[in-house]
Amino acid sequence: MSMMQTILTAYGLDENTAKVKPFGTGLINHTWLVNSGDDNFILQRINHNIFKAPQQIADNLHMIGTYLAEKYPDYLFVMPERTLGNEDMLHLPDSGYYRSFNFVKNSHSIDVVNSTQQAYEAAAQFGRFTRLLAGFPSERLNTTLPDFHNLTLRYAQFEDALKNGNQERIKEAETIIDYLKSQKNIADTYEEICRSGEFKKRVTHHDTKISNVLFDDNDNGLCVIDLDTVMPGYFISDVGDMMRTYLSPVNEEEKDFSRITIRNEYFNAIRAGYLSEMSAELTEKEKQHFVYAGKFMIYMQALRFITDHLNNDQYYGAAYEGHNFVRANNQAVLLKLLIEKESELSF
Repeated sequence: MSMMQTILTAYGLDENTAKVKPFGTGLINHTWLVNSGDDNFILQRINHNIFKAPQQIADNLHMIGTYLAEKYPDYLFVMPERTLGNEDMLHLPDSGYYRSFNFVKNSHSIDVVNSTQQAYEAAAQFGRFTRLLAGFPSERLNTTLPDFHNLTLRYAQFEDALKNGNQERIKEAETIIDYLKSQKNIADTYEEICRSGEFKKRVTHHDTKISNVLFDDNDNGLCVIDLDTVMPGYFISDVGDMMRTYLSPVNEEEKDFSRITIRNEYFNAIRAGYLSEMSAELTEKEKQHFVYAGKFMIYMQALRFITDHLNNDQYYGAAYEGHNFVRANNQAVLLKLLIEKESELSF
C-alpha cells in the first residue's frame, strides 16, 4: 500500500475513488486537496523539521477549538478531522505527521493583497480571533516555535554573525550593517515591552500573511487558518506581520527597490480592521505602539536575512548568489520608508 493510500484509508476515504492534487503555495507544510464524492478535504503533512513537536500543535488546536465551541459556537473554527482510530493526526514513522481538514465550502484564499477591503477584512479576522480568545489563559498554549519573534535573540544572532560570519560578505554589507546597528532602538523598545505591564501576552497567530485568511466570494473574511504558530505573544507580532506583508505592493523578493512603497490607505485599512475588533482590548500604551509593530517585524526580518547572508545562507538557503543580501536590503528600504511616514501614520 502506498503512503497516500495508507493516509486516505486512515481517514475512511476510498483510495480508489478519491482524487488527490497539490494545493496552495505554502512553504512550510506540504498540502493536498482531496476530492471524495461531494466532499473536499485539505490534507497536510506537518514539517517536523520546523515544528519539532507536532503533537503540541494538535494539543493547541484542541484546546482552542474546545474553548471556542463552548463560548462562541457560531464562530467558524476549522478543526482537524479525526482518524478512524480517533486520532487528531496520523503519524507514519517513515514519512511524518499528517492531518485532514474539511474544506470550507464557497471559500478561497489569496496570495497577494489586491485591495484595501481585503486588508481590512484580514486584519479584522486576526483581531477577532485574538479578541474571542481574550478569556482563554494563553499560558496554557504550547510554544510551538520557541523564540519565533524574539527580537532580542535575533539581534544577538546578528551580532554573533558580525563576529564569526563570512568576513568578505561582512565587508561588502557594511552599509546595511551600519544602518541596522543605527536602528537598535527598535530592539531596545521590544525589551521595554517585554518588561512592561501595559503589554499583555495574548493568544496570537504569529503568521498573518493574507493567505492565512479564508474569504467568501465577495471578499468578506470568514476565518483565519494555518494555526501552527498560534502561541502566547504580543499584538505587535500580528499587526507587524500584516504591515510587513500588506503595506508595499511588492514583497521581500523584489530586487528593484524603487518599487517598494508604503501605501497609506493599506495602513489605514489594517488599523481600522484590527481595531474594529481589538480597540477595547488593547491598552492605550499598546495603541501608541501601533506603528512600532510594523517597525518591529520589518526590522527583525531584515536582521534575519542579513544574518543568514553573513552565515553563508545556512537557514533560508539562497536561490542565487546574494539572495539573502537582496532580501535584507529590501526590508531595510521598507523600514526606512515606514520610519519616514511614522509621524503621519501615528494616532
